[in-house]
Amino acid sequence: MTETTDIGAKHPAYQIRIHNLVKSFNGQRVIDNLCLDIERGRINIIIGGSGQGKSVTMKHLMGLVKPDSGNIFVDGQDIVPLSEYQLNTLRKRFGMVFQYAALFDSMSVFDNIAFPLREHTKKTKGEIKDIIEKVLEAVSLPGIERKFPSELSGGMQKRVGLARALVMEPEILFYDEPTTGLDPIATHNVDALIAETNERFGVTSVVISHDMASTFRIAHRIAMIYGGKIVEKGTPEEFRASENPKVKDFLRFSGILGMGGAV
Repeated sequence: MTETTDIGAKHPAYQIRIHNLVKSFNGQRVIDNLCLDIERGRINIIIGGSGQGKSVTMKHLMGLVKPDSGNIFVDGQDIVPLSEYQLNTLRKRFGMVFQYAALFDSMSVFDNIAFPLREHTKKTKGEIKDIIEKVLEAVSLPGIERKFPSELSGGMQKRVGLARALVMEPEILFYDEPTTGLDPIATHNVDALIAETNERFGVTSVVISHDMASTFRIAHRIAMIYGGKIVEKGTPEEFRASENPKVKDFLRFSGILGMGGAV
């Protein structure tokens, strides 16, 4: 794929471009000149072990953390210098699916999903009701509006979390470890949901994960972060064939590569 010479120019293939990002906490560099392009309309998965910088990178992408230096371009606009007011406007283009769904236990499914619509739009009660019915249908959970999170399985809670993210019609969906804590069947279901959502709504998906089986099932592009840097990026096929020792070790200890190196 051809790169543009101007990293900040709006690019037809890349919706987000990270350039030389640096971030330190208490004198320790956590993100170290990180560069990464996020492909538009595709499932982009960032993998890596604990403490390597995955979550901090996502917080930067959402404008929740400011880097010490570097740039993050969203459709050609550098979000690093934006004010909090400008970032809040930008975040309306984002949807976030949290690791443990992050639903309000005291609220029904309906009120959980309605929350961003009530906070950020002027839609009528009837319009909100119609939207919620449609998104619950989209995530294969019709008719559960009156249930509470405690009445749902972990997989169903993840689906409600995705429904809540979808009601604002985001262009970019962020997923934080979406399969953590799920059994194998629920994991497959969530993987299928991410893939179906990407195809159906045409969103750009950014997934933080350490689950390599899920990653290989649904990713269009994979980037591995190690020590705050991207050490490998490419398609699933390119990752399987990688000779990078850090990638091979990660795949081996994830159970993807056999001890003899066969995939």
